[in-house]
Amino acid sequence: MTYNSIAKEKEIIMNYEGEKAYKMSSEMELYTAVVTSAMGDSFYESRDGRVERISELIRKVSPEFVAKLAIYAREQMNLRSIPLFLIVELAKIHNGDHLVRKTMDRVVLRADEIMETLACYQWRNGEGKGMKKLNKLSRQIQEGLKNAFNRFDEYQFAKYNRDNLEVKLKDALFIVHPKAKSPEQQDIFNRIVSGELKVPYTWETELSALGQQTFESEEEKTKAKRECWKKLLQSGKLGYMALLRNLRNIIEVGMDMNMLKIVHDRISSRDEVIKSRQLPFRFYTAYRELTNIQRPEVQYILEALEKAAEHSAENLCGFNEDTPVFIACDVSGSMQFPVSPKSSVMNYDIGILLGSILKSKCKSVVTGIFGDTWLPAVGGPKCGVLENTINMHKNANKVGFSTNGHLAIDWLLKENIKVDKLMFFTDMQMWNSRRDGGSLEKAWKAYKIFNPDAKLYLFDLRGYGQMPVRQTTDDVFLIAGWSEKVFEILDAIEGGESALKHIQQIEL
Repeated sequence: MTYNSIAKEKEIIMNYEGEKAYKMSSEMELYTAVVTSAMGDSFYESRDGRVERISELIRKVSPEFVAKLAIYAREQMNLRSIPLFLIVELAKIHNGDHLVRKTMDRVVLRADEIMETLACYQWRNGEGKGMKKLNKLSRQIQEGLKNAFNRFDEYQFAKYNRDNLEVKLKDALFIVHPKAKSPEQQDIFNRIVSGELKVPYTWETELSALGQQTFESEEEKTKAKRECWKKLLQSGKLGYMALLRNLRNIIEVGMDMNMLKIVHDRISSRDEVIKSRQLPFRFYTAYRELTNIQRPEVQYILEALEKAAEHSAENLCGFNEDTPVFIACDVSGSMQFPVSPKSSVMNYDIGILLGSILKSKCKSVVTGIFGDTWLPAVGGPKCGVLENTINMHKNANKVGFSTNGHLAIDWLLKENIKVDKLMFFTDMQMWNSRRDGGSLEKAWKAYKIFNPDAKLYLFDLRGYGQMPVRQTTDDVFLIAGWSEKVFEILDAIEGGESALKHIQQIEL
């Protein structure tokens, strides 16, 4: 036995279904765990288990990689909670320079993330109760939060000045001790202390005020709501995400077409979509919610959502007509689990949605879903990304709940179909419920004999730290995350890079 073979044997582990899998490097495992984390339970792993695994991995990689990964997760993957966690954990083990502070300058992009950072620090550090844990706040975190305090105005502070937070805005001000950049800024700080910030004009405050009124009839109440939403829409102060979340409410109060045109134009605006930094499944959630409303004006707003989804993926490099692509989406039992505790979106919805985005950019493509069996999508007229996701979602229960991903490649071989790129959207927990000896690794090896130039792309949607196929430099690639930004790494791979190299190129 050679030392190389011994090393390869050490890579082999068992996945959660008891099938052979392969270890990832610490950097790759940390990357996949971070960009697929919603800080909640998953099918195979508890929230606390994920948290401790990430914490251990942080100690196995370089501090610079942790910093770059936090920036990548916030700026490119548009995640909020996990980058703050990375910073808090990094501050435990790294000091002596400005790495933590410089990372915070890139990651804390909203006023509420000041309090979130402190709450995370309180959770993860030291003895004592409540605010006592923050008495020994990391100097670099404190410096980073001082900078953050001077980036926000009164409206932004007031919007997140809530009494139900573990660490309140006033607490944060006393703990961080920011130095005001101007007399106007100092006045804002004084009003944070005195509790005299102006009540912000938001949809929550306006509807809350409306809810305290009494009405003689439901008709009058609906009319008042309609006027309230009309005022909010005309003000230009209704945030893009708030608009997405309230589309059903706006439609159901009977808004006229002039107001619906404002909604349509904002939702479908390229600039608004890019500025909003929404994850693609936000558009899908809104679209799915509206399909349950039987009103004629719904179609108008659905078209706007399709346009928004199209804008969110416009930078994805398409594939020319000579590049046949195969897209397989995992809809097994473990994928039919919410992405976060409060979400109705399942993991397999993310896979189907990302697969649909990719399909929309391909000229020659075969798509389908797998569980116990493989089901290729029925051909037909090309539809929008969100409509295609809805249609594939409806077929999810037709294939069973196992993870027989190898059947997808077996089907390609049986049908004598050659494609250049095979793309699997999955939680990577492949197993063979039929126990007939088949596996994704064996199917892939057979396909490489049939089509030596083919490449396999595994899109990891849960980040358990395991791969069903050994990753090589020339034909198997790993990409992770829930955002359409994963396709930027796909583009980097086409240029000869890897997911990790793409992250490592971030400048601190």
